[in-house]
Amino acid sequence: MKTILIVDDDKSVRESIKMILEYDRYEVEFAENGEQGLQKLDHLPVDVVLLDVKMSGMDGIEVLIKIRQKNEKLPVVMISGHGTIETAVEATKLGAFDFLSKPLDRDKLLVTIRNAIQQAKLSEDYEKLQESVEGKRRILGESEKIKEILAVINQVAPTDARVLITGENGTGKELIARAIHRTSKRNAKQFVEVNCAAIPSEMIESELFGHEKGSFTGATAQRIGKFEQADGGTLFLDEIGDMSLQAQAKVLRALEDGKIERVGGSKLLSVDVRVLSATNKKLEEEIVKGNFRSDLFHRLNVIPVHAPALREHRDDIPILVQSFIDDVCSRNGIARKAISGDAINVLLQRDWPGNVRELKNAVERLVILSHGTSIDITVLDAFGNAGGTDSESLDVSGTFQEFKERAEAVFIKKQLEIHKWNVTKAAEAMEIQRSHLYTKMKRYGLAKDGEDESKE
Repeated sequence: MKTILIVDDDKSVRESIKMILEYDRYEVEFAENGEQGLQKLDHLPVDVVLLDVKMSGMDGIEVLIKIRQKNEKLPVVMISGHGTIETAVEATKLGAFDFLSKPLDRDKLLVTIRNAIQQAKLSEDYEKLQESVEGKRRILGESEKIKEILAVINQVAPTDARVLITGENGTGKELIARAIHRTSKRNAKQFVEVNCAAIPSEMIESELFGHEKGSFTGATAQRIGKFEQADGGTLFLDEIGDMSLQAQAKVLRALEDGKIERVGGSKLLSVDVRVLSATNKKLEEEIVKGNFRSDLFHRLNVIPVHAPALREHRDDIPILVQSFIDDVCSRNGIARKAISGDAINVLLQRDWPGNVRELKNAVERLVILSHGTSIDITVLDAFGNAGGTDSESLDVSGTFQEFKERAEAVFIKKQLEIHKWNVTKAAEAMEIQRSHLYTKMKRYGLAKDGEDESKE
């Protein structure tokens, strides 16, 4: 049952609202003045506040301000017998959900309360979803390298300084950029990402700055570019080292002037954008080769941040692996799996040239293709220590289903070899029925050298 707090110094108004709300199965609490209303909010769970504007002592606007200082999300509906447009506008600016005039219309009151409760629920659901999404984007690890990265983020994020993030592929450069935006004063506005390497050079200017209708063949309508989309927020230029020199010149001009011009346009548009950029290239070398502008490099490289390779912080691998296992199991409806210490030790020995991205893909493969509720060293052996190639050299062509079947055949054969082709023991190790294993063996033509596949 939802609880509505009525804050009004007129007893007859409180009683009439109470009758309406209780008939609609709401629980009702009273407060005769602003001070009493604030006290009740301190110890009562309330879903909506109905707040009178004109009251003796502290008026409704003052109470609204104090409520917002304590709780930004609680829906507050202002009510007044002599409301003006100015008062309604002021209340709305201060965060009131709605403004109702006395005498209150029963249907309008109930609809407003239902809408307020629904909006609060949607806001709560959105926050939970956002927390879930951001949780998957958080920077994991407790090594000194990760602590250094987090310290730089905390120091840099509150400013508007441009940041150039460098590092190998798969090291989490985008995660660093998102963390900077999330903890910045611009986090209420958009984080707009542009992968400069994925956009053809002839289209990059239109992507960044937009274009006017008819500015080139195929421009059938006006388009807003990424700079405009990110106005007030953050623009992340990923793989900046792959941007054409012509586009670099325009980006430089936008950074210098704070203004852009759409392709085919003649009007300069002001934009307030914080630019973060990332690259896996050594831009100093690209400058020498004539592939990157030195003046743009110095504009972007105000705060340099280096994302370390995974081999430089191996002690974070166990934390990353467990997080990836939990995520894969959750997304695919798989019962939670554990990974043995021996298996972790094997993963710790690899160099992971693809870094965290390669590790994540390897863990996903192990979780999906392993049987039972555990991932041990025998599973890693069956799949070439997760990241390498097995002696069977799995063919990755064809459909995903075909690949899974080939991988399953390799895994089953490895388990049978480990248990010296004792089907009963192999089935127990894989936590499947022996009859099921026989079926699989027959399907994949698996048999000990010189034996028929139906024999144990």
